[in-house]
Amino acid sequence: MIASLNGTVLAVTKDSAVIDVHGVGYEVRMPGSDLAETRIGQQVTVFTKLNVSQDAIALYGFRTKTAKDLFLSLQKVSGIGPKVALSIVSTLGPTQLLSAVANGDAAALAKAPGLGKKGAQKIILELKGSINLDEIEDSGAVASVRDDGTDQLVEALVSLGWQQRDALSAVRRVLRDQEHEGPVESDEVPALLKITLASMDRGR
Repeated sequence: MIASLNGTVLAVTKDSAVIDVHGVGYEVRMPGSDLAETRIGQQVTVFTKLNVSQDAIALYGFRTKTAKDLFLSLQKVSGIGPKVALSIVSTLGPTQLLSAVANGDAAALAKAPGLGKKGAQKIILELKGSINLDEIEDSGAVASVRDDGTDQLVEALVSLGWQQRDALSAVRRVLRDQEHEGPVESDEVPALLKITLASMDRGR
Protein backbone atom coordinates (compact mmCIF):
# COMPACT_ATOMS: atom_id res chain seq x y z
CA MET A 1 0.00 0.00 0.00
CA ILE A 2 1.19 3.55 -0.80
CA ALA A 3 0.54 5.41 2.47
CA SER A 4 2.23 8.70 1.56
CA LEU A 5 4.33 10.44 -1.08
CA ASN A 6 7.02 13.06 -0.77
CA GLY A 7 8.20 14.62 -4.00
CA THR A 8 8.05 17.42 -6.54
CA VAL A 9 4.86 18.53 -8.27
CA LEU A 10 5.13 18.10 -12.04
CA ALA A 11 1.59 19.05 -13.07
CA VAL A 12 -1.71 20.20 -11.59
CA THR A 13 -5.18 19.82 -13.10
CA LYS A 14 -8.65 20.55 -11.71
CA ASP A 15 -8.89 16.97 -10.39
CA SER A 16 -5.35 15.76 -9.70
CA ALA A 17 -1.66 16.44 -9.38
CA VAL A 18 1.33 14.55 -10.73
CA ILE A 19 4.03 14.12 -8.10
CA ASP A 20 7.52 13.00 -9.04
CA VAL A 21 9.14 10.70 -6.47
CA HIS A 22 12.67 9.67 -7.47
CA GLY A 23 11.85 9.74 -11.16
CA VAL A 24 8.42 8.11 -10.95
CA GLY A 25 5.40 10.33 -11.58
CA TYR A 26 2.32 9.48 -9.51
CA GLU A 27 -1.06 10.85 -10.58
CA VAL A 28 -2.91 11.67 -7.35
CA ARG A 29 -6.57 12.66 -7.14
CA MET A 30 -6.93 15.37 -4.51
CA PRO A 31 -9.56 17.71 -3.00
CA GLY A 32 -9.97 21.03 -4.79
CA SER A 33 -8.82 22.97 -1.74
CA ASP A 34 -5.54 21.00 -1.67
CA LEU A 35 -5.02 21.43 -5.41
CA ALA A 36 -5.56 25.18 -5.08
CA GLU A 37 -2.54 25.32 -2.78
CA THR A 38 -0.39 23.07 -4.97
CA ARG A 39 2.09 24.59 -7.43
CA ILE A 40 4.31 23.10 -10.13
CA GLY A 41 7.84 22.69 -8.78
CA GLN A 42 6.65 22.63 -5.17
CA GLN A 43 7.99 19.99 -2.79
CA VAL A 44 5.00 18.34 -1.13
CA THR A 45 4.02 15.52 1.18
CA VAL A 46 0.62 13.94 0.63
CA PHE A 47 -1.10 11.21 2.63
CA THR A 48 -2.44 8.69 0.15
CA LYS A 49 -4.85 5.79 -0.27
CA LEU A 50 -4.68 3.42 -3.23
CA ASN A 51 -8.14 2.34 -4.39
CA VAL A 52 -8.46 -0.75 -6.59
CA SER A 53 -11.77 -1.57 -8.24
CA GLN A 54 -12.97 -3.59 -11.22
CA ASP A 55 -12.99 -0.45 -13.36
CA ALA A 56 -9.83 1.37 -12.34
CA ILE A 57 -6.89 1.84 -10.02
CA ALA A 58 -6.77 5.31 -8.48
CA LEU A 59 -4.49 6.97 -5.97
CA TYR A 60 -6.15 9.55 -3.69
CA GLY A 61 -4.08 12.06 -1.76
CA PHE A 62 -4.51 14.69 0.95
CA ARG A 63 -2.28 17.39 2.39
CA THR A 64 -3.28 16.47 5.98
CA LYS A 65 -3.72 13.14 7.70
CA THR A 66 -7.02 14.38 9.15
CA ALA A 67 -8.48 14.74 5.65
CA LYS A 68 -7.28 11.26 4.68
CA ASP A 69 -8.76 9.73 7.85
CA LEU A 70 -12.11 11.39 7.15
CA PHE A 71 -11.99 10.16 3.54
CA LEU A 72 -11.53 6.61 4.83
CA SER A 73 -14.21 6.99 7.50
CA LEU A 74 -16.77 8.18 4.97
CA GLN A 75 -16.26 5.04 2.89
CA LYS A 76 -17.30 2.91 5.86
CA VAL A 77 -20.82 4.27 5.32
CA SER A 78 -22.87 2.01 3.05
CA GLY A 79 -23.26 3.48 -0.42
CA ILE A 80 -20.38 5.96 -0.11
CA GLY A 81 -17.54 5.22 -2.52
CA PRO A 82 -14.21 7.00 -2.99
CA LYS A 83 -15.49 9.50 -5.57
CA VAL A 84 -18.32 10.71 -3.33
CA ALA A 85 -16.07 10.66 -0.26
CA LEU A 86 -13.54 12.86 -2.08
CA SER A 87 -16.35 15.19 -3.17
CA ILE A 88 -17.48 15.58 0.45
CA VAL A 89 -13.99 16.28 1.79
CA SER A 90 -13.32 18.67 -1.09
CA THR A 91 -16.59 20.59 -0.69
CA LEU A 92 -16.65 20.96 3.09
CA GLY A 93 -13.05 20.59 4.21
CA PRO A 94 -12.09 18.66 7.35
CA THR A 95 -13.27 21.20 9.92
CA GLN A 96 -16.72 21.84 8.47
CA LEU A 97 -17.17 18.13 7.77
CA LEU A 98 -16.35 17.22 11.35
CA SER A 99 -18.70 19.89 12.67
CA ALA A 100 -21.51 18.83 10.34
CA VAL A 101 -21.30 15.22 11.52
CA ALA A 102 -20.99 16.19 15.19
CA ASN A 103 -23.93 18.63 14.98
CA GLY A 104 -26.15 16.46 12.76
CA ASP A 105 -26.13 19.10 10.00
CA ALA A 106 -27.38 17.11 6.98
CA ALA A 107 -27.95 20.27 4.94
CA ALA A 108 -24.25 21.17 5.09
CA LEU A 109 -23.21 17.67 4.03
CA ALA A 110 -25.75 17.59 1.21
CA LYS A 111 -23.95 20.48 -0.50
CA ALA A 112 -21.36 17.98 -1.75
CA PRO A 113 -22.01 16.98 -5.39
CA GLY A 114 -23.14 13.39 -5.75
CA LEU A 115 -24.38 12.98 -2.18
CA GLY A 116 -27.94 14.16 -1.58
CA LYS A 117 -29.94 14.58 1.61
CA LYS A 118 -30.56 10.87 2.25
CA GLY A 119 -26.87 10.10 1.87
CA ALA A 120 -26.03 12.96 4.23
CA GLN A 121 -28.45 11.64 6.85
CA LYS A 122 -26.95 8.16 6.52
CA ILE A 123 -23.43 9.56 7.10
CA ILE A 124 -24.56 11.31 10.28
CA LEU A 125 -26.42 8.23 11.50
CA GLU A 126 -23.47 5.88 10.95
CA LEU A 127 -20.55 8.16 11.86
CA LYS A 128 -21.86 10.41 14.63
CA GLY A 129 -20.24 9.25 17.83
CA SER A 130 -17.46 7.38 16.05
CA ILE A 131 -15.60 10.55 15.03
CA ASN A 132 -14.17 12.42 18.01
CA LEU A 133 -14.22 16.11 17.03
CA ASP A 134 -12.71 17.27 20.31
CA GLU A 135 -9.81 14.83 20.04
CA ILE A 136 -8.92 16.05 16.57
CA GLU A 137 -9.19 19.70 17.57
CA ASP A 138 -7.07 19.10 20.67
CA SER A 139 -4.36 17.50 18.55
CA GLY A 140 -4.06 20.70 16.56
CA ALA A 141 -4.78 18.90 13.30
CA VAL A 142 -7.22 21.57 12.13
CA ALA A 143 -5.52 24.58 13.64
CA SER A 144 -4.36 25.80 10.24
CA VAL A 145 -7.89 26.83 9.27
CA ARG A 146 -7.97 29.51 11.94
CA ASP A 147 -7.23 33.18 11.21
CA ASP A 148 -6.70 36.35 13.25
CA GLY A 149 -10.38 37.31 13.21
CA THR A 150 -11.45 33.87 14.38
CA ASP A 151 -8.85 33.99 17.12
CA GLN A 152 -10.20 37.39 18.25
CA LEU A 153 -13.70 35.95 18.48
CA VAL A 154 -12.52 32.94 20.47
CA GLU A 155 -10.39 35.07 22.82
CA ALA A 156 -13.34 37.42 23.44
CA LEU A 157 -15.59 34.50 24.36
CA VAL A 158 -12.93 32.98 26.63
CA SER A 159 -12.55 36.34 28.40
CA LEU A 160 -16.31 36.21 29.07
CA GLY A 161 -15.97 32.87 30.80
CA TRP A 162 -16.51 30.30 28.06
CA GLN A 163 -14.24 27.29 27.62
CA GLN A 164 -11.92 27.65 24.60
CA ARG A 165 -13.15 24.40 23.04
CA ASP A 166 -16.79 25.48 23.31
CA ALA A 167 -15.95 28.95 22.02
CA LEU A 168 -14.13 27.64 18.96
CA SER A 169 -16.92 25.19 18.11
CA ALA A 170 -19.52 27.95 18.45
CA VAL A 171 -17.59 30.36 16.24
CA ARG A 172 -17.18 27.74 13.54
CA ARG A 173 -20.88 26.88 13.72
CA VAL A 174 -21.88 30.54 13.34
CA LEU A 175 -19.49 31.07 10.41
CA ARG A 176 -21.00 28.04 8.70
CA ASP A 177 -24.57 29.17 9.38
CA GLN A 178 -23.73 32.64 8.05
CA GLU A 179 -22.13 31.01 4.99
CA HIS A 180 -19.03 33.03 5.74
CA GLU A 181 -16.19 32.20 3.39
CA GLY A 182 -12.56 33.21 3.81
CA PRO A 183 -10.83 34.74 6.83
CA VAL A 184 -12.74 36.84 9.37
CA GLU A 185 -11.84 40.53 9.04
CA SER A 186 -11.33 42.65 12.17
CA ASP A 187 -14.31 44.91 11.37
CA GLU A 188 -16.57 41.84 11.23
CA VAL A 189 -15.66 40.68 14.73
CA PRO A 190 -18.17 42.79 16.76
CA ALA A 191 -21.21 41.69 14.73
CA LEU A 192 -20.10 38.05 14.65
CA LEU A 193 -19.38 38.12 18.37
CA LYS A 194 -22.93 39.30 19.06
CA ILE A 195 -24.39 36.51 16.91
CA THR A 196 -22.16 33.89 18.52
CA LEU A 197 -23.05 35.00 22.05
CA ALA A 198 -26.74 34.79 21.22
CA SER A 199 -26.22 31.31 19.78
CA MET A 200 -24.31 30.11 22.85
CA ASP A 201 -26.86 31.56 25.25
CA ARG A 202 -29.65 29.67 23.46
CA GLY A 203 -27.66 26.48 23.85
CA ARG A 204 -27.37 26.75 27.63
